[in-house]
Amino acid sequence: MSSNKNALIRYKTLDKCLKNKYRKYTLEDLIDECSEALFEFEGKESFVSKRTVQLDLQNMRSEKFGYEAPIEVYERKYYRYSDPDYSIHNISVNESDLKAMNNAIQILKQFKDFSMFKEMNGVIQKLEDSIHSTNQKSIIHLDKNEQLKGLEHIDILYESIISKRVLHILYKSFTAREANIFTVHPQLLKEYNNRWFLICLYKGRMYNLALDRMEHIEKEEKAEYIDRNLDGDEYFKNIVGVTVSETKPRYVVFSVDASNAPYVRTKPLHKSQEIVSETAEATVFRICVQINYELERLLLGFGDCLIVHQPKRLRERMREKFRTGFKNYQNLDVEENKESQ
Repeated sequence: MSSNKNALIRYKTLDKCLKNKYRKYTLEDLIDECSEALFEFEGKESFVSKRTVQLDLQNMRSEKFGYEAPIEVYERKYYRYSDPDYSIHNISVNESDLKAMNNAIQILKQFKDFSMFKEMNGVIQKLEDSIHSTNQKSIIHLDKNEQLKGLEHIDILYESIISKRVLHILYKSFTAREANIFTVHPQLLKEYNNRWFLICLYKGRMYNLALDRMEHIEKEEKAEYIDRNLDGDEYFKNIVGVTVSETKPRYVVFSVDASNAPYVRTKPLHKSQEIVSETAEATVFRICVQINYELERLLLGFGDCLIVHQPKRLRERMREKFRTGFKNYQNLDVEENKESQ
């Protein structure tokens, strides 16, 4: 059991003793009560030292955790609360605290219809009732879409990652004619651009599978789970999006016209972004990332206000995309002219 959990159990035990009006507790009694409480939670004998309980009482008296408990010693050996109605569970909050809690509740409410957060509905309602915030409208709106296909799979995927279970996933990619079964070791869940992906180990390699392409999921009972112990920040640090490859990060140099450069400057395309040069006409930026599909889509989204300079291969791909797009519009104009004749 963690030291923080142990401390919480001791504080709760001390609180129960100190507010008991029908029994007198010495320091030794408090030590015994804390030791017994830890034994009940851990299932093994646990001795709490005198120094530990003395520090707990000191912390409860102080402002460290916001308790400021009115603990007194009477008859020179017994401990109790000088205020018989006090409890660490009845701590009052000031107006600033209430505002901060209310703001947090308004954000949480936006998730309560989302599959992963349904179990939070009761907790959110209790918080609302306790601080009288039910009539306040939310002034923070998060971009979300609960109707996205595949969200119904999040619960089993999340639980499988936590419990380290192998899964059989019936999956049909956009390019496949029919669905195939993937036996995977789920590692991470990733949201990007309002879509969810499972990062998993499949046949010794890492894959990302879109949740909206999953048709059915079953747990594998016999296979041993392989844990890659992935850290999301580390795993995705060299990319934009979700597609991680074995290629080395490349410097991508691009310029953005003066009217749009502030948007890129204040919302970097990647954490590695830096400014190379600035003129009255444009700003040149540089990022260090793996070249993937999501990066190309992001750069294309800036249209004619962004030009890729390096690497050359990416620049040519961008050029070809714009050529194809231009031809598409030309063909559309031709068809419309034929229809109007």
